[in-house]
Amino acid sequence: MEKLLISDFKEILNKLKDVMVENRDYLIEIDGIMGDSDLGLTMSAAFTAASDLAEDYSDDDIGTMLSKAGMAMSKAAPSTMGTLMGTGFMRGGKALKGKAEINLKNLYSFWDAFMTGLLDRGKAKIGDKTINDSLYPAVLVLKDESDRNSELYPAFQKALKAAEEGVEKATAMQAQFGKAAYYGEKSRGKVDPGSIVGKLLIETFTDYFKTQ
Repeated sequence: MEKLLISDFKEILNKLKDVMVENRDYLIEIDGIMGDSDLGLTMSAAFTAASDLAEDYSDDDIGTMLSKAGMAMSKAAPSTMGTLMGTGFMRGGKALKGKAEINLKNLYSFWDAFMTGLLDRGKAKIGDKTINDSLYPAVLVLKDESDRNSELYPAFQKALKAAEEGVEKATAMQAQFGKAAYYGEKSRGKVDPGSIVGKLLIETFTDYFKTQ
């Protein structure tokens, strides 16, 4: 698979909704260790709103649909992570505005803009034990793979491996941001819920490409 159409993105958003709903209880559980226990509910609500928006979208402009999905996410889940996801999709959508089909280079542009949105809006840095620590390594891999003109599935397989390694590294980190930072050294060895969300995002795209 080398190119994605609007129909592919609608299906991916639907799969993201299913993944977040399926992982709702797990995200609630791990978020409850050092957070507010609401991450599973937030992600389920956000991606359900995004999927519903995509289902009703009738144009072929992929970027505009993703931007609108981001706005729907922010409205449906106005918490910290909901806002971050919304910002990521709005920024990423802007990078693809006007495109009716995209390749890996375009998809890297989406994720690069998505990542920049998270860093700008969230203010957390790489190494603070957040979603950035699983997503950023994956985006770097996508840049390398797009420079090599790789196909989508093998590129995302490598990106997923980087995200999984990022989750492991984040687990060993001391939290520097958000409520988890209050735990100091005790946060080491605890799985970061945000890093799991980042991994799930890349994993869902990877699984979709595998079946095409």
